[in-house]
Amino acid sequence: MSAHSHVDGQLPHEPEKATLEGRNKVLGFWLFLGGETVLFGTLFAAYLALRNQVGDGNPTSQELFDLVLVGVATFILLTSSLTSVFAIQAMHKNQVKSMLIWLAVTVLLGLGFLGLEIYEFVHYVHEGHGFTTSAFSSSFYTLVGFHGGHVAFGVIWITILIFQVLKKGLNVVTAPKIYVAGMYWHFIDVVWVFIFTVVYLMGKVG
Repeated sequence: MSAHSHVDGQLPHEPEKATLEGRNKVLGFWLFLGGETVLFGTLFAAYLALRNQVGDGNPTSQELFDLVLVGVATFILLTSSLTSVFAIQAMHKNQVKSMLIWLAVTVLLGLGFLGLEIYEFVHYVHEGHGFTTSAFSSSFYTLVGFHGGHVAFGVIWITILIFQVLKKGLNVVTAPKIYVAGMYWHFIDVVWVFIFTVVYLMGKVG
């Protein structure tokens, strides 16, 4: 089978694993995610060590955090994880149009999450919670902002892949790229669940 053959019913059920190169990409990306896990773990440790280091007169996490807003953002991001699952399922069924639609929905939900996060950060700055306000604020913006940067990267990555599939079709070359992008998106969703729990829920209850 040609490495560039388009989906016409001839591709295997899991085209991302149809070639050695594709399997190596998936394995290599698992190793990459392992490194990312260590990096985020370090940021979590720093935040936990500094989260109570708030200067006199500076807002605390109990005063700042709006769980309703963060809850909506969490719902949006977790929903995007589900739509990325639908995209991979559509890919395995050789349903290219459906796959592209679900990927586009994932991108839109990611943009919605980023919009809420930017709004949240701007609100905090107006409340006197800037990046250099305290050790708590610095560790907060570093951890949550670093995750937001990962979401932004994922949005750009998936958008590029959508246009690549539109141009080249879905084949054993483009399928592994879609698959590892889905892995990446699930990873940043899982990281956000930990952020929501460790940063926001623990911060709100003290």
